[in-house]
Amino acid sequence: KAIELLREKGLAAQAKKSGRIAAEGIVYTYVDEEKKVGVVIEVNAETDFVAKNDSFQSFVASCAKAVAEQNPATVEELMTCKADDQFTVEEALREKILTIGENIKIRRFVRYDSGVSVAYNHMNGRIGVLLNMEVSAGLEQNEKVLELGKDLAMQIAAMNPAFLDKADVSQDTLDKEKEIQLAMMANDPKMAAKPDKVKEGIVMGKLGKYYEENCLMQQAFVKENKVSVEKHVAAVAKEVGGSIQIKGFYRFERGEGLEKKEENFAEEIAKQLGQA
Repeated sequence: KAIELLREKGLAAQAKKSGRIAAEGIVYTYVDEEKKVGVVIEVNAETDFVAKNDSFQSFVASCAKAVAEQNPATVEELMTCKADDQFTVEEALREKILTIGENIKIRRFVRYDSGVSVAYNHMNGRIGVLLNMEVSAGLEQNEKVLELGKDLAMQIAAMNPAFLDKADVSQDTLDKEKEIQLAMMANDPKMAAKPDKVKEGIVMGKLGKYYEENCLMQQAFVKENKVSVEKHVAAVAKEVGGSIQIKGFYRFERGEGLEKKEENFAEEIAKQLGQA
């Protein structure tokens, strides 16, 4: 009976708070090395204070584990997964909204279920990175390989590359970048008068710079910026006597793209004092 009552109250609390902005919370990463499964998930709350709550963090961890073990395709499917022996994720979410008193939303997650996944959490859940590699048999737990994965995950967190490799950059993106560069030259008196062939050569050079800034494999390796990530990966592979291929990565930043709540503390205090 108590569980039924808790569920009913949780549903009412969820409906009441569902319209409130939730752009804080945490990004959490989880790797089950035995099953070769990696997960990164973002769960939002209204305040940064809640993100530090042990109960909230435990709920996020249970969601990540549910994704790893039950492989839901969407957030809606995740809601129907078991969070523990007693509750589904949806029921556990309602309980958290009821006890914590804030709107809480599971926003997104991704999952790798092959190869070697390496996770990195930055600034107490502000940024989470999940990197996936394919390596030769026997190198899955190699210290050098895992160190490489951690280094690259940290680089992704810091440098935020838009692409894995220059081959992943679409023609539309390149055409837009060319258009921007040509427009900049047209507005520069020193460049505008140069022949089109010269301008084209300059633009191609700038595209190389674009790759170096936006593609992980072409970026300078942060620990040794005289070599690219691509060359560093090849060097580590040679050192351990096998092959290493970076298959992909995901970088989640808490609240990116979400509307943020505007706080007016003077107004809030006035309301509490009955003056507004």
